[in-house]
Amino acid sequence: MRVLIDSNRFIDFCAGEEPVIETFERASLLVVPFVVLAEIRVGAQLARRGESQIRVLSELLNQPGVRTVHTTDGTAHHYAAIFAQLRRKGTPIPTNDIWIAALAIEHNLVLYTRDAHFDHIPSVARIGD
Repeated sequence: MRVLIDSNRFIDFCAGEEPVIETFERASLLVVPFVVLAEIRVGAQLARRGESQIRVLSELLNQPGVRTVHTTDGTAHHYAAIFAQLRRKGTPIPTNDIWIAALAIEHNLVLYTRDAHFDHIPSVARIGD
């Protein structure tokens, strides 16, 4: 399975949650979107154990089958469609999560998250525990 991770699943990974570790290991491709990279780095700057999280992030990004993704014009089109859909339905979600959803759609990836507000975007394939 080709998996795009949300920052909450990275935090779970750092905490040693076995089901999350197993999902990361089973993924044929594990993708960290640019937004999640930024969220992890912000969290690390604010957390007591931030240096440890950055070490784990660096090790993860150096593993085979792990890559990052950044925006393209296609991402912006998906973002706009999702944003408009959510606005019309009256179900806004955080902006960063719209970018994450747009990248998942653009790259045909399954989103791994704990955030229920992604339920408002039925076009995003999701897994969660």
